[in-house]
Amino acid sequence: MADEVPPREITDPAALRALAHPLRQRILRALAESGPATATALGAQLGHNTGATSYHLRRLAEHSFIEEAPELAKGKERWWRSPRKDLRYRMDREQSPEMRELMEGLVAQHITEDVELFQRFRAERAELGEWADMMPFSRGDIYATPTELEEFFEEYMTLLKRFQQSHQQDRPGARRVLTRFLAFPAPGPSAGE
Repeated sequence: MADEVPPREITDPAALRALAHPLRQRILRALAESGPATATALGAQLGHNTGATSYHLRRLAEHSFIEEAPELAKGKERWWRSPRKDLRYRMDREQSPEMRELMEGLVAQHITEDVELFQRFRAERAELGEWADMMPFSRGDIYATPTELEEFFEEYMTLLKRFQQSHQQDRPGARRVLTRFLAFPAPGPSAGE
């Protein structure tokens, strides 16, 4: 089993700004889905010129969101990969207005992307064969203190990491499955009111 990647909480506005850029999010997604690539290949895949993708790759690398893959390089070409990571974000009332705005923008991007991906799944569902019905779904609620909610999330992350480490993609019948976790306090009066 691979070494566990420690959580990295994003607290630096510069790192969050680098991460929140829409094209950089697309680059990260492309590297995660397709594996290592050059700026030229990513530019062609994402409809941008090599200069733009090269610039954005360097910004992501500055904050260790991606890394070079020198073993793949031929001549001057630079290959990039997305290493395994456990990025954590915290919405915090004590954050600067800039951090809150960046966080809210990134969360909105992720939710929009997830809705689009779900719509694509629905549109392609008929062609997915046995995978067409593979959509475990649950909506629930719990009563928890902030500490208990943190514990709940950490247990979810432990399960997710265990599957990520022990269930590799190159197995027959395996495919990439998107998993999401979202929890937030129910609107309205608190339990103590």
